[in-house]
Amino acid sequence: MRTTYTISIFTEDRIGLLNRITIIFTRRHINILSITASESEVKGIYRYTIVVSVSEETITKLITQIDKQVEVLKAFYHENSEIIFREIALYKISAEALNQNDLFSKIIHENNARIVSISSDYIVVEKTGDEMEILNLFNSLEIFGMLEYARSGKVAVTKPMKTLTTYLKELENNSKITIKHFNNN
Repeated sequence: MRTTYTISIFTEDRIGLLNRITIIFTRRHINILSITASESEVKGIYRYTIVVSVSEETITKLITQIDKQVEVLKAFYHENSEIIFREIALYKISAEALNQNDLFSKIIHENNARIVSISSDYIVVEKTGDEMEILNLFNSLEIFGMLEYARSGKVAVTKPMKTLTTYLKELENNSKITIKHFNNN
């Protein structure tokens, strides 16, 4: 049975690492639904957040293979119930929406969206939420003439309270390796 999993991969900052990680998915013919990369809460450590829909057996094999990459400190996977997540979307619609200001304002308000830019030709609306909220707003705004649409990948934090700093300290104690540049909090 396929389930949607969010993978968090904590790494050193190395050129080509993201490519090597995505090749692991490609070789297994696994489609990446979304991917984001950013700094983590620990200086010098980066986080990739990757969303896939696979079986539990496949996700455990993926994590094991990702963990084997030299610059990967640790990879974790979680189901949606174990994380708090959001996406952001930008909708560029025709400025003609202002001709129907009451309806346009109602849609923006009901969807907890906000206008981030207005010009004589277009309006840019921003929405943060889950995938369904973002798609619902897209469907509502289409009547005004969708000119452009962009959506980020999932950004997520876990509900369990074990932090990356705690995990790194355990790793350091277990392996007797000093991880100097990771302990700069």
